[in-house]
Amino acid sequence: MVRLCTERLLALLPFFISLGECSLVYPAFGGIPASIAGTVDHNESLTDSSVIISTAHVVDQKGGATEDFPPNLPPPPVRVTALDGDLTNITLETMTLAGKRQTSSTRRFATDYVNLFNGTGTGPSDRDGSIEGTAYLTYTVVDNSTYNIEACLDFCDQVEQCVFANLYYEFNNPLLDWVFSEGSNLKCAVYADIHNASEKLNRGGQQLEPPPAGLTFIQESSGWAAKSLVDPNTPDGYELVFGPTNGANDAPGYMGFAFIDRYDVQACADLCNTRDPDSQGGGCQFFNIWRAVVNGVPTTYTCSMYFLVADESTAVNFGQGDLIVTQSRGYRRKSVVPDGSFEGFTCGDDLFCFTSSYSAWEGISPPYGNFDASIFHFAPYAHTGTGAALLGSAYGEDDLPGTLMPSSKLQTEAGKTYTLQFFHNSAYSSIEDEADAFVKVDWNGVDIATIRPGFSNWTFYSFDVIAQGNDVLQFHGGKAPAFSFIDDVNLFLTVG
Repeated sequence: MVRLCTERLLALLPFFISLGECSLVYPAFGGIPASIAGTVDHNESLTDSSVIISTAHVVDQKGGATEDFPPNLPPPPVRVTALDGDLTNITLETMTLAGKRQTSSTRRFATDYVNLFNGTGTGPSDRDGSIEGTAYLTYTVVDNSTYNIEACLDFCDQVEQCVFANLYYEFNNPLLDWVFSEGSNLKCAVYADIHNASEKLNRGGQQLEPPPAGLTFIQESSGWAAKSLVDPNTPDGYELVFGPTNGANDAPGYMGFAFIDRYDVQACADLCNTRDPDSQGGGCQFFNIWRAVVNGVPTTYTCSMYFLVADESTAVNFGQGDLIVTQSRGYRRKSVVPDGSFEGFTCGDDLFCFTSSYSAWEGISPPYGNFDASIFHFAPYAHTGTGAALLGSAYGEDDLPGTLMPSSKLQTEAGKTYTLQFFHNSAYSSIEDEADAFVKVDWNGVDIATIRPGFSNWTFYSFDVIAQGNDVLQFHGGKAPAFSFIDDVNLFLTVG
């Protein structure tokens, strides 16, 4: 039998009984776990805004229609240009992300655009430049018998995420004149962000045709922006919490950040879905996407990730120095499991109570068992908050395993992949008596995993499952005094 002295009872709950000077105090009587290490201090994991801002000042995401690429290529995959402060250049395809991209069918017309700047350049001494900016998508060439603005804007309509078009002539490029089938030097480059005339950084100057042909040069470069931006689609498995606003989150539960090369909400969701879990906080449950503008120029797009759900009250980072925050949105990952943190079971004004079942969860004991699966409202038993579930006889009256399951079948979508995540603790009794601790995870009647952690503080577990619709989830285990506590259970859509 475990040795647990009476002074380890909560002094603020004197009515809990002791079973002797150095006896085990079972959970039903409010005993204190042998170890409560491993609980997370959320205040020590706030957004590292200084690293994000300093990295934004050195990253270079500018791009445009290069002289040697053919027109009408599909937009490239989203690139990650920085990860947790380190500059990089990898695509989401390289990272084998499998998020389902939702496309927008919104169509604009020429009248839905506004002219931001006109082109210049009428002779050899008056040259113009094309845009080198963030979120470049692709380009086409349009009929150059006239300055064909409408054809360029029609092209922008057809490219997903396009909100800006740069129309210009490019001279002394033999590919445009003789190789590409269109036979036109009037280029229409499109972007997923809006740019201004200060970003006319490509002034030509390449020797693409042997002398005596001259160097390439740009003339009549104009910019056209959509009058209104279309709200991005919400990724499957997420819901919009706030935005757009001009403040980024400074919130607890921070897991790191990534810069991406365009404002792409689905890309941020993919990054959140595949982010390595935090050992104390678990998997990514929330992301904040925002646009950094430095000295008036779009510079990068930040995805900050969190294991806690934040809200607009923490969106208080408006920038620093010459960097300002724009287009900030927060998205919460939706769990199919109802009340996975067991916070829905309360005791009113009391600090301690427990039950075998409540509206969200059901605990089942086998024949001759007594409270072999139960739900507690008691902070020392919880990973976060005050609620947790227990497997193993709460009164210590038997060594039979119990079964814990949601009270209703889970509202999943058949054929889709979900990720089951939860925290487990088997550090209530001594090392010797927790040696037989185990939990079987059952999905629609099939054991998908069995954990045998022995004496273990709060530990994060994650398993992928395929939904069939109206799925049944069960946790089966506990063998008093080898108790198992379970908390923060989530079932997230991973692949649509």
